[in-house]
Amino acid sequence: MNYFVVARNHRDDYSTSRLVVRLFALLISCSLIVPAQNTAERHDGSAPFGIRATHLLGFENAKSNCSGTLSFQDNLLQFQQTGKTNAHIKIGSVRDVFLGEESRQVGGLPLTLGKAAAPYGGGRVVSLLSHKKYDTLTLRYVDSDGGIHGAILQLAKGQGERVKNELIAQGVTINSRQDQSTKESATEARHENN
Repeated sequence: MNYFVVARNHRDDYSTSRLVVRLFALLISCSLIVPAQNTAERHDGSAPFGIRATHLLGFENAKSNCSGTLSFQDNLLQFQQTGKTNAHIKIGSVRDVFLGEESRQVGGLPLTLGKAAAPYGGGRVVSLLSHKKYDTLTLRYVDSDGGIHGAILQLAKGQGERVKNELIAQGVTINSRQDQSTKESATEARHENN
């Protein structure tokens, strides 16, 4: 009985599956890195300043929770809704600017169901990665009759500081509340130690 034995190379199947796993891991790591890239626009003095923003409330001619463009033109801070008239205030009337951060979970119902279906508590990991951060910009300004008003805008992460810096460059003086709170806490600490 002469049998002709052909040795099968199992290494090919193993290396193919390892290659697929490596490519999948590379794809996942690239998809996590790409959103972290800074997509902020460069602002030079010759180009007009304009960024995407969501008006939460405050401007008279703009609906709440509407998207548009925030820009500086002719000594005015303008919020232009897509295809509608713009709401604007004079830059000189701005009295104070407050910056804040907000985090919002993205993905809606499909992501919530996916988190619930993930085994071994994997939904918690998904929750950590499914948050998007925003800047909130609050403006306090005075109208032509001397009334004090405010407007709250939601901007992409890092854009609030750009708007604040542009307002300072346009001549707005900002009353910093953080300096006062630091002084008050230092004074309180001295009184507690006595």
